[in-house]
Amino acid sequence: MIPISLASPTRHGELTALPPLSLYIHFPWCVRKCPYCDFNSHEARSGFDEMGYVEALLRDLEHSLPLFWGRPVHTIFMGGGTPSLFSPLAMDTLLAGIRARVKLLPDAEITLEANPGTVEADKFEGYRAAGINRLSIGIQSFNPEHLKAIGRIHDDAEARRAARLAGEIFDTFNLDLMFALPGQSQAQALEDVETALGFHPTHLSCYHLTLEPNTYFYRYPPALPDDDAAAEMHDAIEARLAAAGFEHYETSAYAKAGHRARHNVNYWQFGDYLGIGAGAHGKLSFPDRILRQVRYKQPAAYLKAIAEGNAVQNEEVLSLAARPFEFMLNALRLAEGFPVPLFGERTGLPLSVIEQPLQEAERLGLIERDFRQIRPSERGRRYQNQLLQLFLQDE
Repeated sequence: MIPISLASPTRHGELTALPPLSLYIHFPWCVRKCPYCDFNSHEARSGFDEMGYVEALLRDLEHSLPLFWGRPVHTIFMGGGTPSLFSPLAMDTLLAGIRARVKLLPDAEITLEANPGTVEADKFEGYRAAGINRLSIGIQSFNPEHLKAIGRIHDDAEARRAARLAGEIFDTFNLDLMFALPGQSQAQALEDVETALGFHPTHLSCYHLTLEPNTYFYRYPPALPDDDAAAEMHDAIEARLAAAGFEHYETSAYAKAGHRARHNVNYWQFGDYLGIGAGAHGKLSFPDRILRQVRYKQPAAYLKAIAEGNAVQNEEVLSLAARPFEFMLNALRLAEGFPVPLFGERTGLPLSVIEQPLQEAERLGLIERDFRQIRPSERGRRYQNQLLQLFLQDE
């Protein structure tokens, strides 16, 4: 935290401290678009200029320096798309350029997302040598039929090989799994979890497959397990991972002690993050305002905008009325919720502005609270949309 003063907010909406700052870097290319994916990803049918893109990212960072000058960067997350399409040399060049431009903390968590179909042993070793200290691998399933059903480019052998290499080369790594897949039984979902545990990951993300708008699966939906079956899978996965020593600390995230995803926790605690790269989003706080930014989405448009000096397509100041909902949207994803003072620190508003919805949430059994902590109840975690709707306000 960067203290501004030790006093409580003296003006409505004024921040007394700036939250931790993270850096998100978006890599927009992938080998093939997955049918369930609604992220900003584009098939690299004719290849791409990786060093040209790295140069663009560093120029984007330079253009943004006045917005956070002097603030240390606590975490970096490289997402996509498929960042592991980029070579270790490109990543080394990028991280060296970042270190030359910003105050990157010595113990910063630096995460790279990888696809099992685009990795090799020397790549993982090169990423580690470049300074990447955490890997997140999009396994989704170890079952070849389920991988085929959800359109993944890797097979089960590649999934196992990538997980094994991650364990050999990185001290901390995450495996992404999905459940409620087409034709999947509870036993098969648990088999994926059991296989993942065999590689000794420090973190697991277990996502319910959902049909998002603007995806192939949304237009042509596959037959999926019903809601009751999916809920039973979720409960069985949670129980198995608890038995294996994993804390279910966020909606879809499970971690061994000391291995929470620090970058994501900063999001969920309404921290700040600069987003660079095609389509990247960002949130930056100032004593008198909270700024939201979005970069140009299409890679060609982004690169053109960088050449012209500004990659930001949309920028807006978050209204005072919107701050409580945005804070709660993030903070209530965490099983432990948030310490009471954090609401005022991150929004600049007194807790009294949400006292009425807090009382209603408590009456409905959706939250638990005392003078120190506000957390979602088990019911609140299960019916999160109902809980969050209570905090929506008219502008």
